[in-house]
Amino acid sequence: MRRHKLLVTVSVVALAAGGAALYALPLAADPTGPKDCAGILPPLSALAGVPAAVAEPNWAQRAGTINDASCLNRTPVAGVVAVRNEADVARALAYARAHKLTVTAAGMKHSMGGQAFRAGGVILDMRGLNAIRLDAKTRTVSVGSGATWHAIQNAIHPQFAVKAMQSTDIFTVGGSISVNAHGMDHQSGAVMGSIRSLRLMLADGRIVTASRTENADLFAHVVGGYGLFGVLLSAELEVVPNDVYRSERSLISYRDFPETFAAIEADPAIGLTYTHLSTAPGSLLQEALVYAYRKVPADQSLPRAPLGEVSSTKLRRLTVNLSKRNDFFKAAKWWAEKNVEHRLESCTIPRAQAMGDGEACLVSRNDPMHDSVAYLRDALPRETDILHEYFVPRDRLVPFIDGMRALFRERDVNLVNASIRAVGAEANALSYAPKPAFSVVLYLNQPADAGGTAAMARLTSDLIDLCDREGGRFFLPYQLHYTTAQLVRSYPELPAFLAEKRRWDPDGLFSNTWYARYAPAVTGLQTG
Repeated sequence: MRRHKLLVTVSVVALAAGGAALYALPLAADPTGPKDCAGILPPLSALAGVPAAVAEPNWAQRAGTINDASCLNRTPVAGVVAVRNEADVARALAYARAHKLTVTAAGMKHSMGGQAFRAGGVILDMRGLNAIRLDAKTRTVSVGSGATWHAIQNAIHPQFAVKAMQSTDIFTVGGSISVNAHGMDHQSGAVMGSIRSLRLMLADGRIVTASRTENADLFAHVVGGYGLFGVLLSAELEVVPNDVYRSERSLISYRDFPETFAAIEADPAIGLTYTHLSTAPGSLLQEALVYAYRKVPADQSLPRAPLGEVSSTKLRRLTVNLSKRNDFFKAAKWWAEKNVEHRLESCTIPRAQAMGDGEACLVSRNDPMHDSVAYLRDALPRETDILHEYFVPRDRLVPFIDGMRALFRERDVNLVNASIRAVGAEANALSYAPKPAFSVVLYLNQPADAGGTAAMARLTSDLIDLCDREGGRFFLPYQLHYTTAQLVRSYPELPAFLAEKRRWDPDGLFSNTWYARYAPAVTGLQTG
C-alpha cells in the first residue's frame, strides 16, 4: 500500500513537472520572426498612384503590408525600398514625386504610432545605410543613419564610448535622432547634445548640412522631427572616453527619489544612472532601485573586455513572461531584482587591476548600454508589450506616480516594468522637456485584440491627462490613443512646427501615420 502511494505521488509530481514544463516552454521560446498581431488600429486609405516614366527604386517589397514593433499596426503600403546608398534615396524620392506618393524613412520600426510608415506610401528601409567611421583625433564618429548603436559600440570599443543614446542599443541612429532619444547619461542629455552635424536629403533631392551653426533652424526641427523634413542620410556624433565605472545600487522609497537624484546630479563622478520602480503588487511603484555608475581613477591602459551579448536569454524571457501571468510572479520578479540579479552582474574589468577597488564590480562605460534586449522578444501571438513615456517637472514626480498607481490598481493594469530617468531642458522645436524633467518609462502588456486596445486607449488618455495636470508632456512615438486637443495642449508649439514643415516640404512628400492623422486636425483647430 505504501509502495502504491509512493508510485502515485511520484506520478503526480512527474505530471506536475511535465505540465509546468509545457506551460513554461512557449514563454521562454525564441521568436521565429517579427510579431504580427494584425491591424487592430484601422489604417488610412491607401493613396492612389499614377504611372510615370521614372526609374523604379530598389524595391525590397512591392505592395503588401508593413508593421511596427507593437505588432498592432499592419498597414498596406506601395512598397519598401532597400536603401544601400544615397542614390537609392534620390531615386525613391523621384519615383514618389512622379507617382504622387508619400515617403517615410524607417529603421527598426520601434515607434508604435505609425511614425515609420503611412498607408499607400513608399517606405525607405534605411538599415543598409550603415557605414561607421571613427576619427579618434577629433573624438567623433561619422555614421549612416541606418547604423545601429549596437554596431557603433562595437566599432568604437574599447577606446571610446557613445556619449548619448537609449539605454538599449537596438535602435538606428536615424530613428534616435528623429525622436531625440535619451538614456542613462544625465550629464550629456539627449542625442541632440552629441550631434556635430547632420546630412539631409530634402524633398526636391538637394542634400544639405544642418547643425547648430549651419541651417540651425532646420537642425532644431529635424532633431525630434519624426522624419517630416527630409531623409536623414548621416550624422557626425561626439564620442567620449570609455571610462571605467564602479556599479552602485540602493533601495529607496519613490518619495526620496528627487532628493537622491539631486545628490547624483551634484556628483560629477557619476556618469550613468537609471532607476527601476517596483512592479510587485504589494509595493507597486513605491520601492525604487537606483543604479549608478561611478567613474574610478583607473589606468586607461587597463584591458576592456570585448563587448558581449546579454546571457541567459531564455531564462530572462521566461522570467519576464511569467511576471505577466499573475501577481505571484510579479512579486517574485521584483524580489529577484532586489536580491539576486546584482550578484549575477558581469564585471568586465578585472578587480585585481582596478586600482584596489576590492570587491567592487567594475565595467566600462559601453557595457551597461550594450544590451539588445533579445529576451523581450517572444513568440506569444495573442499579446503584445507597449511602451509609454511621460516627462514631468522634477518637483511633480511624486504626485504623478501616486496618480499613476491609483489608475493601475483601478484598471488592473499588467505592468511589466517601470523606470525613471532624468532629462535636461531640450531645445529642439518640438521638445518633450522645455524644462528639466523626470522621465517615467512604462512597459505594459496588453491582449492583442480590440478589447485590449480599447482598454489601453482609455488608460493612455487618462495618463496623458494626469501628466498634463502635473505640468508635464507625453512622448510622441507611441500609440495614437490621444485626441488632437490633448496633443496641442501638451505641445503648444505644434502649429508652428507644422508650418515650418510645410515651408521645407510644401507638397507634403514626407509623411507618416501620425502626421496624416493629426496635422489636418491641428490645422482645423487653428482655422476653426
